[in-house]
Amino acid sequence: MKNLTIKSEFTDNLPADTILENTRRQVEDAAYSFVNPKKTSNPKVVHTSKEMASELGILEEDLNTDFFRDIVTGNQIYPKTKPYAMCYAGHQFGNWAGQLGDGRAINLFEIEHQNKNWKIQLKGAGETPYSRTADGLAVLRSSIREYLCSEAMYHLGIATTRALSLSVSGDAVLRDIMYNGNAAYEKGAIVTRVSPSFLRFGSFEIFAARNDLKNLKKLVDYTITHHFSHLGKPSKEIYITFFEEVSNRTLEMIINWQRVGFVHGVMNTDNMSILGLTIDYGPYGWLEGFDFSWTPNTTDRENRRYRFGNQPNIGLWNLYQLANALYPIIEEVKPLEEILEKYKIDFEKKSLKMMRNKLGFFLEHDSDLKLIQNLEDNLQLSETDMTIFFRNLSDFSDKTTGIDLIKDAFYNLDNLSKDIKDKWDIWFNDYEKRLSLETTSSSERKKAMNAVNPKYVLRNYMAQLAIEAADNEDYSLIDELYTLLKQPYADQPKYNKWFAKRPDWANNKVGCSMLSCSS
Repeated sequence: MKNLTIKSEFTDNLPADTILENTRRQVEDAAYSFVNPKKTSNPKVVHTSKEMASELGILEEDLNTDFFRDIVTGNQIYPKTKPYAMCYAGHQFGNWAGQLGDGRAINLFEIEHQNKNWKIQLKGAGETPYSRTADGLAVLRSSIREYLCSEAMYHLGIATTRALSLSVSGDAVLRDIMYNGNAAYEKGAIVTRVSPSFLRFGSFEIFAARNDLKNLKKLVDYTITHHFSHLGKPSKEIYITFFEEVSNRTLEMIINWQRVGFVHGVMNTDNMSILGLTIDYGPYGWLEGFDFSWTPNTTDRENRRYRFGNQPNIGLWNLYQLANALYPIIEEVKPLEEILEKYKIDFEKKSLKMMRNKLGFFLEHDSDLKLIQNLEDNLQLSETDMTIFFRNLSDFSDKTTGIDLIKDAFYNLDNLSKDIKDKWDIWFNDYEKRLSLETTSSSERKKAMNAVNPKYVLRNYMAQLAIEAADNEDYSLIDELYTLLKQPYADQPKYNKWFAKRPDWANNKVGCSMLSCSS
């Protein structure tokens, strides 16, 4: 652990806050502020990702040392490193929020291993100049959700930041979980997050908003040089190509969200990674009943800006804000508009291709779009579990009765009306006709469908069970879910109990059906 190859590319190439005092304030002319984590009273590492440790060149035996524990809980600074918090701004729920920054995240250092550069960051490690009115800490509840979900997303094949460790701090943290005046103390925790970069759209927005074009250009040049070097040497033409690649990566990420039914919950521009990674796991959730209007975030319950069906549109809206931020160093509107227009066209194409894959279609037919639209309508007639529906659909054949095949996906099977059953019969009849146009075998189709339709996802109630057990210092369920979610597309029959609909007790339980940004 003490022989890691430590780098500091971010801080070496970008301007630092000249004020070293850790006070909440507006930070000008800087991409970051140096700040040390807050020491914790009784830290304990409760889970580690051995896989992520290996990627970083950290040996398995190092994970059990006091040195590792003290580094990932903020109690010790790695030799010859200077932790820092990043400065950025953002649009939150569609409104300009000004300076935001790492209010409870502190970057420790960079590790270079096997020609990859990784930024190591503690989430919940104490206040920074960007903490505003908050304490910079995190609680066990939200930390378990972030730790498990970031690793689960990686194994689903979705671009994401990663997690190295989950620790409890031994300190109590005051939180009002639903913002309703009922604050209570919870267990403090820290997640060690890992990413090639934690730069966000808002990192660029802040310099543009302040008309600080010198530092905007410096940040864009750094980003291209260190994260998009394949594009070429930074120039006006490369800035345009850079924006196009960010647009493409953002769309690819969101298409994958839609594929597995993931709802981020708070797609503000400060939560959008410049690398197209899923970042900042707060009030997220997975669709249980298929519903385009669903959002897990209670803060968004009224307007549902970040609802499942609107995520691709929000991705585009956020890219417009990034385009506005980059415009001062590009000074051409047309190429930016063309890229944004291409996002819309590409979304339609890629979304259709994604749904064809989910349905087991290898060929393209003009009738596919109508069949998919009818399916999406049917899925919303009565609460129908998205994950179970698509997973069980892979067993469809001319010897199966459609509605019997998917009966386990219905939350209210006994009360399905004749009209709903008739619509499903019609759809399965059309689906069977469409499958007859394919040339692949049913076994090949099943294999392909099961490779894109996961059997296991981190449903909110599953995370909540792990949280409640961990509150009693039982971390075994964290480990079970972590292990399960490393193979989300595999059958794993010994874990079949997790291939199930949301239980009744979770219908209106905080943490299962209702989540807030409080963490």
